[in-house]
Amino acid sequence: MAKPISRRLHGAADYSYAAAIVAAPRLFGFQDDSTAVRTCQVMGAGVLLATLLTRAEWGAVRVIPFRTHLAADFGAGLLAMGAPWLFGFSGNARARTAFLAFGATSVLASRLTQPEEMP
Repeated sequence: MAKPISRRLHGAADYSYAAAIVAAPRLFGFQDDSTAVRTCQVMGAGVLLATLLTRAEWGAVRVIPFRTHLAADFGAGLLAMGAPWLFGFSGNARARTAFLAFGATSVLASRLTQPEEMP
């Protein structure tokens, strides 16, 4: 199967994704759930850090191989989908739905991105 997302596009999407995760509590109306808000902050910071450290055109420090970045995206996506139950905010439908969407997005992006390393 051809993978439609290039490394360059993946990086641009990662920066936007990190910002969207941090903004999600206000955007989706769960800013009163401190655990879900904190989880968004940690997750957004983690995505940003991984993006900055990835060996790609858009990485600032370029120490993490791109394939490792994709594997981390996959794992982070699974963790995001489990976060509402793992961290106790599954009763908040808005937060739960947001985290399921974050997770699915991360898993799909990791599987649909061309895994070529930067020369």
